[in-house]
Amino acid sequence: MARLALHAAVFGPLGAVLFALGFSYFAYLEFVRPGPLADSRTLVVHKGSGVESIATELRDRGVIRDRFLFKAGARFTGRSRAMRAGEYRFPAGISMDGAIALLASGETVKRRITVAEGLTTREALGLVAAAEGLAGDLPAGVGEGSLLPETYYFSYGDSRVELVRRMRESMRETLDSLWETRAAGIALATPEEALVLASIIERETAVASERARISAVFHNRLRRGMRLQSDPTVVYALTLGLAPLDRPLARKDLRVESPYNTYRTHGLPPTPIANPGRASIEAALHPARTDELYFVADGTGGHAFARTFPEHLRNVARWRRIERERKEAEPPE
Repeated sequence: MARLALHAAVFGPLGAVLFALGFSYFAYLEFVRPGPLADSRTLVVHKGSGVESIATELRDRGVIRDRFLFKAGARFTGRSRAMRAGEYRFPAGISMDGAIALLASGETVKRRITVAEGLTTREALGLVAAAEGLAGDLPAGVGEGSLLPETYYFSYGDSRVELVRRMRESMRETLDSLWETRAAGIALATPEEALVLASIIERETAVASERARISAVFHNRLRRGMRLQSDPTVVYALTLGLAPLDRPLARKDLRVESPYNTYRTHGLPPTPIANPGRASIEAALHPARTDELYFVADGTGGHAFARTFPEHLRNVARWRRIERERKEAEPPE
């Protein structure tokens, strides 16, 4: 009897320890072994989510098998409070340990929005308003030409106000930097004037090689006190950037009374007419060396340039002939 008591006293606690060690070992193996997720999956961890709700969400979405072991592992490794809100992409087969590490890393999914060169501010803000994953309303008072066209990355839950702030800051930094490198003797007095001219260049051509040449034409006209006579400024005079013009310009449009109509007013318009890209700003600040004063479409997507008005008239006649031939070639409706 005494011997049985001795066995119970010795092997009982030892058995409990061995059992606990064995259980811990197998729990650890379960904690680090690949999970049940067959394909990568993107999930959003909302702000204020605790380890309990995170574990439940991951189990319900098939990322982990055991939410209790997930919680215990997070607490045991000291990461239960380190997990951050955001949108995460969980790879196939991720373990519970890997899921906790991912959530603690803050490496959220990066979404992106691309603002193309030449969009008006209203059009650019429309893209921001429609972007999935952004939060909040758009800021007010965003000026024309104040947003730099490029691709912007953001995370789920970022605010629209913050993204637009970044877009404005990028434009200001780009403009200030390029202004410091401007060519000597250009017909522009301030960075703001450069932005206005760049917006006109942006809307005049999509041919990269033409930008500096078109810039030169406008610089030459500004120096001579000639009107710029730019069609895109007339379009802006008619629409104020609120919507695209759904028809070709008519001759009567060139007579519209507006400070943006450069067929009637001298100098630059009061504001940009679009958001120009970096290349157009560079062209505005580094015009080509030429004495050309005119350009018109050449039928290939580019322009024909001229130094004299008679030469320009011949280019215009050629363009009108191309337009007429194209119209005659169109099948009847």
